Amino acid sequence: MQERPESVAVGVEEEFHLVDLRTRRLVPRADALLGTLKADRFSSELQRSVVETNSRPFVGIADLVEDLAALRRGVVEEAERFGLGAVAAGTVPIVDMEALDVTPDARYENMLEEYQVLAREQLICGAQVHVEVADRDLAVRVAHRIAPWTPVLLALSASSPFWLGEDTGYASARTLLWSRWPTTGPAPQVDTAREYDELVTNLIRTGVITDPGMIYYDLRPSSHLPTLELRVPDACPRIDDVALLAGLFRALVVAELQAIEADRPALASRPELVRAHTWRAAREGLEGELVDPVIGRPFAATRVVHGLLDRLRPVLEESGDWDLMAELTHASLERGSSAARQRAAFAAGGPEDVVDLLIAETRMHTDSGPATERTEVMEMLRGYDSSADEAIVFDRTARRHYGLILTAFDRLGPEGVAERERRRDDVQRRLGMFFRTDEEEDRLFPFDLFPRIVAGQDWRAVSTGLAQRARALEAFLNDAYGDREIVRDGIVPGALLDTSPGTRPEGGLVAPGTVRCAVTGTDLVRTSAGRWFVLEDNLRVPSGIGYAMANRWLAARVLPELVRAAPTSSPRRAVAVLRDALTHQSRALALVTEGQTDAAYYEHKLLASELGVPLVTPADLRVDGKKRVFAGDAPVEVLYRRIEERELFDSVPGLRDALAAGTITLANAPGNGLGDDKALYAHVPDFISYYLDETPILDNVPTFLCRNPDSLTEVLDRLGELVLKPVEGFGGRGVVIGPDASAEELAEVRALITADPAGWIAQETIELSTHPTFEGKALEPRAVDLRAFVCMGAETEVVPLALTRVAPAGSRIVNSSRGGGSKDTWLLS
Repeated sequence: MQERPESVAVGVEEEFHLVDLRTRRLVPRADALLGTLKADRFSSELQRSVVETNSRPFVGIADLVEDLAALRRGVVEEAERFGLGAVAAGTVPIVDMEALDVTPDARYENMLEEYQVLAREQLICGAQVHVEVADRDLAVRVAHRIAPWTPVLLALSASSPFWLGEDTGYASARTLLWSRWPTTGPAPQVDTAREYDELVTNLIRTGVITDPGMIYYDLRPSSHLPTLELRVPDACPRIDDVALLAGLFRALVVAELQAIEADRPALASRPELVRAHTWRAAREGLEGELVDPVIGRPFAATRVVHGLLDRLRPVLEESGDWDLMAELTHASLERGSSAARQRAAFAAGGPEDVVDLLIAETRMHTDSGPATERTEVMEMLRGYDSSADEAIVFDRTARRHYGLILTAFDRLGPEGVAERERRRDDVQRRLGMFFRTDEEEDRLFPFDLFPRIVAGQDWRAVSTGLAQRARALEAFLNDAYGDREIVRDGIVPGALLDTSPGTRPEGGLVAPGTVRCAVTGTDLVRTSAGRWFVLEDNLRVPSGIGYAMANRWLAARVLPELVRAAPTSSPRRAVAVLRDALTHQSRALALVTEGQTDAAYYEHKLLASELGVPLVTPADLRVDGKKRVFAGDAPVEVLYRRIEERELFDSVPGLRDALAAGTITLANAPGNGLGDDKALYAHVPDFISYYLDETPILDNVPTFLCRNPDSLTEVLDRLGELVLKPVEGFGGRGVVIGPDASAEELAEVRALITADPAGWIAQETIELSTHPTFEGKALEPRAVDLRAFVCMGAETEVVPLALTRVAPAGSRIVNSSRGGGSKDTWLLS
């Protein structure tokens, strides 16, 4: 069950009337607009006077609103080119029935013939909210549990007091018109998706409806997507009311999913009462009384709405949406329903003033600002695929935090950006910022000038989850090299620990109380919906903090005007956090490196310099007869290890004895490879539950252990869909991404997995988010991940600096050893 609100995606479909700007009359011109708009985001409806928009699903309400604003902008701007206005409202007051017609489509024409006046008078528009519910059985159960609250959501959206030029006396006349169809009203009370599907089949068999698309219940599970749809609201002129509906409906869904899991009973309510309460909400909107479904009696609408908000507060706080939903609710109640505002406009100037009001409110918050005038940026974004992008909306405008960056790039233009890249390369050479790979000589560490932003709400949730994960992994390693209680209690099979390539005998020599994971590096990916997943944990010698620091300093030299305005913390804070973790038990610290042959030697030098500690190689270390460790003549009590443990122990005689005697601390501890074992990765959520008694905050990518026969069978059947990883692999080596692999590559990896199932895992393919990357004269979308760091000493603290890694063109693998690069990353507070 997926009941964590911060990971549940929500999307919206909006319908818009088209009116003539001169006469304010509804006109059948949708086909003219749709001929120039993107077919996957804009579509026709039954009536030729209506255009529908389809948002992408998003986890963040702010991301959803940006998408909705861009869609509205598309409809509004295209309509105005034809002398038309777009209206998001349940109805419009000026209609010429004779001039209207259904969309020329076989299905719609059949509906007109079959349903006659119902189809001809379908001059109404709604807003439909879709919330992710992966299990259709849960979707149908949740639907009738939520049903008592749908009248409240209708009242918040009520925007259709007029019908054919007259005041109907209702706040939502659309609800009355809509309810004439044979399959509308409260969601049916069924317990399984099978029952629901049988009901739909029987309705089609009767001939009352012709296909499942004509199921118009107030709530319904999608027939082709893992969502539950809210269909009761009128179209809303103001986009913030749509955001309110989306946030409240998602919270209702999540609250009921949690209630089902906790075996709490549903709010008692009969469908007949829900229908009656819906009628009352349609009549009175926010200006009269609504029936409180908990008490069963009418109260002022404001009281009932606040009751719903208070009921949902725990879920809204958990998702980080409470402040926004409380603010939007207060604003909506203060200004009243759209129906009331329309009546006031009608009293002041008649139906024309009503239409003008609706056009103006529909246009609100759709202005893209200066971005529409950024000719250089728009040229650099020509043909840009923003379908999974974090920075660019589908109409090539900036997401909310990226306006500053796009403005800077517009001022520079392609030639100016290319000149800054040449300056970047010169600075990197002077700094010695190289990266060595097995296949080539030293090369400049690839660095893209377009910085990445992680929004405050995202970073707060990610930070909390990272700290939780680090504490659980620390507890696991102490247990795994100790009493192995997690094995004894049957949480993790002992064979996984015994056969892990990361298990090392030196792990058992670590003194009690020593922090094993002084520095963790966690790789995260973000999906197009804004959901974060942990890809893997790095607990041995995690790299990247130094490169993240260098990226900021490099950006400051190359784009000073941009970095000065960056609302993010200084790299100096990251150095302080790292130093505190490494020296909380002793100040006698040194950083040990393989030397100049190490691919990340630049980072080792930088960190040693910033920490103010000696940079040593194994040859510089010796252990005396008292098992004390020295670098030359200087005593060392903590070694910040940037070298593989096997090489370190083999190169420094007596180091194992010093470790056992407790005279040296290795950060990170030997044997930590057990904690970042790719097979044990699948059990990290179990570690969090077992050791911390907490619910995991960050999700794992769904993972299959090929050592399990059932998993092996599924993996071999789905090779072309999954990501295949060797358990001992690192740096992206040996990884095969099924959807991108050739037939020959899949055949080869099939043979490898079949020969050694325990040596492989498989993961579901996650659609990585993309980010603009400058290439030649254009910005191109490239897949990115995020390496974030946690330091553990006296406290567990997330480092306020992270490394964004960028995949090469056409690849999903971001590792530097596979041609990946990086970006400066702004973590917003």
